Amino acid sequence: MYKLLIRPIFFLFDPEKIHHFTFNLLRFLGKVPGVKAIWKGLYATKSESLKRTFFGIDFPNPVGLAAGFDKDAKLIDELGCFGFGFVEIGTLTPKGQPGNDKPRLFRLPEDKALINRMGFNNGGVDEAVLRLKSRKSKVIVGGNIGKNKVTPNEEAFKDYEIAFEALYDHVDYFVVNVSSPNTPNLRALQDKKPLAEIIQKLQAINKTKPTQKPILLKIAPDLTDGQLDDIVELVNDVKLDGLIATNTTISRENLSTSTQKVEAIGMGGLSGKPVKDRSNEVLSYLRKALGNDYPIIGVGGIMSPEDAAEKMKAGASLIQIYTGFIYEGPGFVKRINSKIAATMA
Repeated sequence: MYKLLIRPIFFLFDPEKIHHFTFNLLRFLGKVPGVKAIWKGLYATKSESLKRTFFGIDFPNPVGLAAGFDKDAKLIDELGCFGFGFVEIGTLTPKGQPGNDKPRLFRLPEDKALINRMGFNNGGVDEAVLRLKSRKSKVIVGGNIGKNKVTPNEEAFKDYEIAFEALYDHVDYFVVNVSSPNTPNLRALQDKKPLAEIIQKLQAINKTKPTQKPILLKIAPDLTDGQLDDIVELVNDVKLDGLIATNTTISRENLSTSTQKVEAIGMGGLSGKPVKDRSNEVLSYLRKALGNDYPIIGVGGIMSPEDAAEKMKAGASLIQIYTGFIYEGPGFVKRINSKIAATMA
């Protein structure tokens, strides 16, 4: 029903506007007595074979929602009904910021892809904390954190520290985002020295807490093998708890969408089917370098249950979806979990 009826209607409208419309609709429907129970009945999958434990967290299933969909933690309770094993909020910055100029989100239906240059638009970490305090769902929540656009790179660590401290009591794990292509010079923080400084300062704060929260790093698919080797060395040096591979790509190779349309869209991170192969290559490279037990969350190009199974085979401990959720609809999570459970049988 979603792909035959709802998606064609949604795709007639501006992507960002329909995103906000959907959020408001889900919030409204979620307040109707019994609706959340119906959602859980339709979309949740419970199976012992789907359970996973990584970095001290017990996940009911390996399928998560990637950061960027619910930046401000507005739909945690509702999204918790759609079968996700975990939901990642953010990217959150210390201060709220409007992000880049609109339009900044574009569909490429021929490629089953999106291009976004949102620019860390969010209401700020303190607003998200207020929502997290009032949430009722027990779904596992990750906090994806970044720096404000106006913060110079040499002071970026301060922004990550502020967001880390604010979110500490309200999320289950953290993700350091230095790989978005939509904030000027952000990806320069993926270089070994500045990245090590950020991670080490967060780890120092973490060690002062009664219990430590896992800290993960999200990386770009556009890194060279040499840069990936630096990431592997960093993992070992600072005892990073896990990696997320990968973010969106700046590449525009092998697209079916016309060059004219792609050039008219301009800059931004590409997600969806076109990023799958490179994302899997990065994932496989990291898996071989880090061994079978190191936690890696695989994300990028999962547009079918078969893609999810391929991601797991490439070395993903857990997986996340975003663009596939938009193209395939709310039943997508259950179909993926069913596929993974079947492969485990």
